[in-house]
Amino acid sequence: MSLITLDVVALDCPDPRALAGFYAEMLGWQVTADDDEWVEIAGPEGRPLAFQRVAEGYRAPQWPGQEVPQQQHLDFNVPRARIDEAESKVVALGAELVRHDEGVRNFRVYLDPAGHPFCLCFT
Repeated sequence: MSLITLDVVALDCPDPRALAGFYAEMLGWQVTADDDEWVEIAGPEGRPLAFQRVAEGYRAPQWPGQEVPQQQHLDFNVPRARIDEAESKVVALGAELVRHDEGVRNFRVYLDPAGHPFCLCFT
């Protein structure tokens, strides 16, 4: 076993509870920690995803531009036959579709409510 292991991936945002709620609904996960400045959600495997408040000066990443670099993004797997259903779900929760290259790529790119890019990937 490695001496160093990954603990949590954290996303900066202006409203951690709202963004945690978006991803918890999208993934069917539960909030496991909430102190207003830091909110964590976790799924059945136990791996957490965290959301950290940036009180002043938060600038959402710009995608595909690099004026405000994305610095990271999240990829989520979806069965190909259910990609439209998954897209409807994330859009209803507040995501924005920004790239849909059906037939060219096996993913679609969205922005979460705080502007972070993420992909629904299908095989």
